[in-house]
Formats: sequence, C-alpha cells, structure tokens
Amino acid sequence: MALFEMKWLRRFVRRNTSPIPEHRADLWKRRLSIGYAILAWQAFGLVCYMVYTGRNDWAKYYGYKTEDELSLSPAQQFARHVKVEGTGKIIRISGFSKVEEVPFDSSTIDRVKD
Repeated sequence: MALFEMKWLRRFVRRNTSPIPEHRADLWKRRLSIGYAILAWQAFGLVCYMVYTGRNDWAKYYGYKTEDELSLSPAQQFARHVKVEGTGKIIRISGFSKVEEVPFDSSTIDRVKD
C-alpha cells in the first residue's frame, strides 16, 4: 500500500501543512534524488568491498555463528529461525526438477537462546 493511498494520512498532511511553490518542490526533489543516488552507490560499493575481502558472511567473519550453525543448510537455519516445530522434509529444487530431499526434525537441531 503506497503511503498516500491511506486517505486519513493524506488528509492529515494536507490539513497540517501549507502548499509550497512548484519550482521549490522540484528543486528539493532533485536534491533528494541526487543524495539518494550517492547513498545507494556508496552502499553498493560497501557490499562489493565486503564480498571482495571475504566478509560477505559477516556473522561468520566476526565469530557470531558457531560451528553448529555453519554446518546447517540455509533451509535448516531458516526453519530454526522461524521456530518450526515437528518433522517434515526440506526439498531443494533447481529449475523444474527436484535435486534433493532431506528429512527435517526440529528436535534434532539445538535451539539458540534468544
């Protein structure tokens, strides 16, 4: 839902602010878009740098993940994170074909204390 599709919010903003000239609004829109572009480019550069230096898994790099957590597949880590109870199957799919099917039992995976 877009921000101004909420009619009550639109009414609140229009009631409590005064209109500004169109040229000033356009000027600030351009300034903010340039600032956003610079910020996004810097964030992209930081991500590329972290991947290049081998720190793309920052939790592993800084020692926040234990060896037990690293031995789990991403699907098992996610199931553990959302606290799935009981047993089931984890199915890995590539394209339109099933690659692997692994049984999953939440009681065999130790829970991390929150």
